[in-house]
Amino acid sequence: MRTAFTALLAFAAGVLLMLWLPGHAPAPATTTGQTTVTTGSAATASSAADSDSSYDDDGSANWPDQGPTPEQVLYAQPQMLHDALAKLGPRVPRKPNLYLVAFAGDGSENVFRNEAEYAARMFRQRFGASAHALVLENNPASLSARPLASWSNLEGALDGLAKVMQPDDILMLYMATHGSEDHELLVDMDPLPLDQIGAQDLADILKEHPFKWKVVVVNACYSGGFIPPLAGDGTLVLTAARSDHSSFGCGSESELTYFGHAWLVDALNRTDNFVDAFAQAKTEIAQWEQRDKLTPSQPQSYIGKGIEAQLDAWRKGIAPGPAVSFAPAAPAPAASAAAATY
Repeated sequence: MRTAFTALLAFAAGVLLMLWLPGHAPAPATTTGQTTVTTGSAATASSAADSDSSYDDDGSANWPDQGPTPEQVLYAQPQMLHDALAKLGPRVPRKPNLYLVAFAGDGSENVFRNEAEYAARMFRQRFGASAHALVLENNPASLSARPLASWSNLEGALDGLAKVMQPDDILMLYMATHGSEDHELLVDMDPLPLDQIGAQDLADILKEHPFKWKVVVVNACYSGGFIPPLAGDGTLVLTAARSDHSSFGCGSESELTYFGHAWLVDALNRTDNFVDAFAQAKTEIAQWEQRDKLTPSQPQSYIGKGIEAQLDAWRKGIAPGPAVSFAPAAPAPAASAAAATY
C-alpha cells in the first residue's frame, strides 16, 4: 500500500523542491484520435497534459500565478475535505440514499472539471434530496475551492462517507481523466507529487471500506480494464471504452468527453435508470464515432448481483426533476466557488 497522506505532508517541502529543480521535465505522451493517452506503466502526473500545454522546464505551466503555493495547497487538504463532507445535505430517512463522489483527475484540461461539477449539480437537482454529491478535482481555477482529486482525498472522502451512510445506501464514483494502456488513471495537478490510481488500486481502496452497494463509472481510455478487479456482487461498473480501446472527446478545446456528454448530459436527463442510460449512451457514442471516422471505443458494463434492485429501491418515490442544462465550469474566483454545495 502506498505511503499515507500524513507522510506525504511531512516530506512535501523536500519533494516540491525536487519537482521545481531545473531539468525536471514531464514524460512524453502520445495522442490517439481526439484523446491524449499516457503510455506504459511509467505514467506521471504530467504525461498526458504535455501534449496540450506549453510547459516550463519545471513543469509549472498550469499553476496559477495568483493563488496558493503548492505547499499551501497540500497542507490545506485535510480541512478542505472535512468542510466538503460537512456540506453534504442531510440523509433522507427510511429509504436508500445515493452518495456520489465525482473525481476529476487531470488538472491540465477543463473537460474533466466540467464533467465532475456538472455531475454533482445534475444529480442533486434532478434526483432530489436522497442524492448527495462531493467533488474532488484537479484544476488551476479551483485549488482554493475544492479538495484535490488525489488518492489520499479519495480514501479520506470514503472514510467520511462511511460514517454517515447506512447499509442500504449506494456509493457512486464517477472517475474522469486520462487512462493508460496498462489501466492506470492519470492523477495530475503539476507540480504536486500525486500518486496515480490503477485498476487494482481502485479495487483495493473500495475493499477497505464497508460499502455493500456501489456504482463505479470510469470515463477514461482503456477503462474496460477496470471491470475485472471491480466486479462483484452489489456492484455496477460502467466504462467509457473497452480494455484495449481509446475513448474520445477530451482535449484543451473540449467541454465534454463523448461519454460524459452521452451518458451524463443526454441519457440521464431522459431516464433515471443508469443501465438504460448506458445503453442509450453507447448508441449515441457509436454514431458520433462513425461520423468522425474513429475506431469504436466500445463502452463496457458489468452488473453485479442485487445492484439493479437496490437502485430501483433508491429511485422509488423519486420524481425526477427537469433536465439540467450543461454549462462549462465558470472560471470564477475561488472565494465564490467555495460556497457551492450539493
